[in-house]
Amino acid sequence: MIDQKYQKLLDTLHICMTKCNHCFNACLKQENVDMMTKCIQLDRECAEICSYLEGAITRNSPFIKQLAAVCAEICQTCGEECNRHHHDHCQRCADACFHCAKACREVS
Repeated sequence: MIDQKYQKLLDTLHICMTKCNHCFNACLKQENVDMMTKCIQLDRECAEICSYLEGAITRNSPFIKQLAAVCAEICQTCGEECNRHHHDHCQRCADACFHCAKACREVS
């Protein structure tokens, strides 16, 4: 059974993963896709770490705290990159990433 203290984090991770996947797909459809390369790469990294941490929590991994620290760093970096772009999908992704980074930093 999942510790209830992680339920809000699980929800936040899932939202961030979903926003990053959406941003990734939308960036691939931009006219100047070369300009979006770093955003696309970080979207994938962020979605993957959020998904992995979500799974680790549900498995009651002994490494949740360490994984959350890495996730916070990746989410923060992805959010900063997405925030540089004015597309709506990038802005929504940045917001989700910053929120997720904050939630990951609060893991004890």
